[in-house]
Amino acid sequence: MLNIDIDDNSGFCFGVTTAIRKAEEELKKGNRLYCLGDIVHNSIECERLKRLGLTTIDHAQYRELHNTKVLLRAHGEPPTTYAIAKENNLELIDATCPVVLKLQQRIKKKWEETEGHNRQIVIYGQAGHAEVLGLVGQTDGEAIVIESVEQIENIDPQKDTYIYSQTTKSKEGYSHVVAAIKEYVSKERICESFNSVCGQVANRMNDIGNFAKAHQLVFFVCGKKSSNGKILYNECRSKNPNVHQIESPDELDFSLTQGVESIGICGATSTPKWLMENCKEAIINNHNNKKNEE
Repeated sequence: MLNIDIDDNSGFCFGVTTAIRKAEEELKKGNRLYCLGDIVHNSIECERLKRLGLTTIDHAQYRELHNTKVLLRAHGEPPTTYAIAKENNLELIDATCPVVLKLQQRIKKKWEETEGHNRQIVIYGQAGHAEVLGLVGQTDGEAIVIESVEQIENIDPQKDTYIYSQTTKSKEGYSHVVAAIKEYVSKERICESFNSVCGQVANRMNDIGNFAKAHQLVFFVCGKKSSNGKILYNECRSKNPNVHQIESPDELDFSLTQGVESIGICGATSTPKWLMENCKEAIINNHNNKKNEE
C-alpha cells in the first residue's frame, strides 16, 4: 500500500502569500502591473502569474518606468527604490514582509544612532540576495555581508560591531557565525548580535527534519534560486539521505519509488502548495499505471 504525504508546514510563508494575493487582486482589475524582481523564487509560480499578466522587471528597467504601478515583493527594497518611485511618479504596491520591514527599521535605527562612532554593521546572509540588498541599503551601502565564518576577515576587529541575519537563514548557522565574530572582534570594542531570523522559518527547520525522518523517500520541491530552499533541503538530507530535490513534477524520477511504501513531499517557503499537490498526483498516476500493466 503506497502512502504519500504532503508536509502541512511546507509552502508559502505569510510574506509570500501576501505578495501573491496583492498581485492577483491588482491583476483581476485588469490593470498593468510590474513586479520588481521575481515575486517568489519559484519559476513555475512566476510563470503562472506571468500568464495572468504580471510583468517582471529588473532594477535597470525599473529606473526607466514612469506613471505606472509596481509591486515590491516580500524581500524588501533599499531606500533608493522608493526615491526612484517618487521621481518617476510610480505607484508602489508595497508587499514587503512585515518581518523584513521591521528588520530594515532596526538596522537603519542602529546605523543612525551610532553615527560618528567607529562602528560597523555585519549581516549574515547571501551576498546579492534581494532581501540582503534591502538591508544593506539601510546603511548607505556600508554594511558588511558575510556568508560563512571563512569570510570573517572582511570584518574590522577594531570597530564596534552589530550583527544581524538575513531572515531566512538558519538559527544554527547564525549562532555559529556570531560566536566566531565575538571571538574575532577586539575585547575593547562593543560586539552585539540581534535575533533577526524569522520565527516561522526557524520553526520549519525542526518540523521538516522530523517529516523527512518519517518517510522512506522524500521529494523536496523547490525553485533553484531559493535561499531558504537550500537551507531546508540540507536539513532534510541531514535527517534522511533519501531526499531528492526537484523543481516540478517533470523532474520526478519514478524509479526511486519502486518498492517504497512511504513517500513524503515537502518544500520551501517559496513553494506553492498546488505544485506539491501536482507532484503527488503524478506519483499516484505513475503507480496506478504500473499496477495496470502488471
